[in-house]
Amino acid sequence: MFPIRYTQPSYSKPVVTVCLIVINVLVFLFEVSLDAYSRNDFINVYGLVPDHFSFQSMLTSMFLHGGWMHLLGNMWFLWIFGDNIEDILGSAKYLLFYLACGTAAALAQVAAKPDSRIAMVGASGAIAGVMGAYMIKFPHSRIRTAVFFIFILFTEIPAWVMLIYWFAIQLFSGWGSLGQTQTSQGGTAFFAHVGGFIAGIVLVNLMGPRERYSNRRDLYWR
Repeated sequence: MFPIRYTQPSYSKPVVTVCLIVINVLVFLFEVSLDAYSRNDFINVYGLVPDHFSFQSMLTSMFLHGGWMHLLGNMWFLWIFGDNIEDILGSAKYLLFYLACGTAAALAQVAAKPDSRIAMVGASGAIAGVMGAYMIKFPHSRIRTAVFFIFILFTEIPAWVMLIYWFAIQLFSGWGSLGQTQTSQGGTAFFAHVGGFIAGIVLVNLMGPRERYSNRRDLYWR
């Protein structure tokens, strides 16, 4: 299932969401401007390698991507779900929320595979946190979704259905990846998605909405 658009209105400009997208795109354009050797060195330095853990790389890895599809998929999900969460938290709190979810996601992947020497890159852990928050705050929002079978079917699905389905796939895929050997540990960091999603659920309730959202709460839960 792939989200196309949503029905939940947003009442403020998603400044931070747009800035995060722009930063991710600019960093990726710098990545692809490098030759293959320099690009690999850049990713190994600024990506998160669990076997050589550092707090700096935990932050910088959130803004690196492994390819065009990786980047475009992440940025589309951030655009679909991010503006509503930024709207209810406010820009400053939303930025802290995003980075905290990305941190939790990275720690979850490191805990699952602490001896991995594969550099982990991507914003998907932080974006998974945004998706977890969206499921809690806007469970009945209708998501226009492309469903892939033999052909493509377009339908509207409640947000909670789509997001629980997505989370279940990440959880079971992550569980299955635990049996992989060191040489086959590349690919998707499923436990980062799981950790980020759970962090988003917890943090969006701990941080709480900004005051003007509380005053129009009924508009969001209709």
